Amino acid sequence: MDGFPLGQCSGPQFSGVEWLKKNLPRSAEVKRRCVETDHESLSVSRQCQLLGLARSSWYHAPQGESAENLALMRAIDELYTKRPFSGSRTVCKKLGINRKRAQRLMRLLGLEAVYPKRSTSRPAPGHKVFPSLLRNLEILRPNHVWASDITSIPMQHGFLYLTAVMDLFSRNVLSWRLSNTLTGAFCVEALDAAFSRATPEIFNTDQGAQFTATAFTSRLVESGVAVSMHERGRALDNVFFERLWRTVKEEEVYLREYTDGWQAEESLGSYIDYYCNKRRHQSLKYRTHAEVYSSGWGERNVRAQVSAETDSAEDKLHKSRPDHRPVAARDPLRRSHGPQTEWRSTLVKAEICPTIEVHLEGN
Repeated sequence: MDGFPLGQCSGPQFSGVEWLKKNLPRSAEVKRRCVETDHESLSVSRQCQLLGLARSSWYHAPQGESAENLALMRAIDELYTKRPFSGSRTVCKKLGINRKRAQRLMRLLGLEAVYPKRSTSRPAPGHKVFPSLLRNLEILRPNHVWASDITSIPMQHGFLYLTAVMDLFSRNVLSWRLSNTLTGAFCVEALDAAFSRATPEIFNTDQGAQFTATAFTSRLVESGVAVSMHERGRALDNVFFERLWRTVKEEEVYLREYTDGWQAEESLGSYIDYYCNKRRHQSLKYRTHAEVYSSGWGERNVRAQVSAETDSAEDKLHKSRPDHRPVAARDPLRRSHGPQTEWRSTLVKAEICPTIEVHLEGN
């Protein structure tokens, strides 16, 4: 309500002060604009009383910003023009002012840092949202759970959008597609390409409009696949895809400057083939994702094998010593005792200095 004159408040529907209290804004600045100094029947005092505005607020002339603040606002505007992602923290460090002052001046200028906000994946109205099926689920085999996600690919002029389908057990990329729009058609194409290889038991996505669309979910339901979607508090469900996008961008996208979509598609295709079939991973005992996907040999087996090899190496090391008992058995200072017995050592270990006797006291 910008400047609502009290002189227009005539008629039975405007009778009483209660109507004014319910319908007039609470801002003192807006109430000031409602006061008419040349009103025929209502004085300024009466109008302020009806508006709930103190007369001192009406007579008070607001002061403008100081010359120092105007100079700071100009500097903030110049900084924001060059670096629109600069927020109040960056501004207060750059200009040497406290953060509350930087926030107030930025609000006066109508400036806000450019950054990804929450709720970026929203279903379109009317789209069905499925519950998450990954809670307390242990993924034990290939084609148990697949997932899909979308990320942006920067070019010299504009952006492209990349989607992929991943097997979460082996983290192998089964299919991918590029598009210059965020319509759901390229997501459906990637899904069909993945279905030509195998069919999962569960398919997990976020709640974006591309994945909640009937064209996408109907293909999953018709194929007998259980549909799962992220829920509140399930941020780690998408951690494998976030790691994939980071690797792709750091090792491929940011090292190149795509001039058009054809170049981006060719270069990304070459890298994804390398990532799945040639890039070996230490956590997989230097095997590729494609090998793990085809053989069903996952990270769980890697850790078990590495643990067994480590235990075997430690056993060989212990047996090579004159006293091949475990370290805890040879060193009384490293034994674990129950709560009823407290052991205290008064001297250093006998292994380090055999001539000094170790005294142990038991309480």
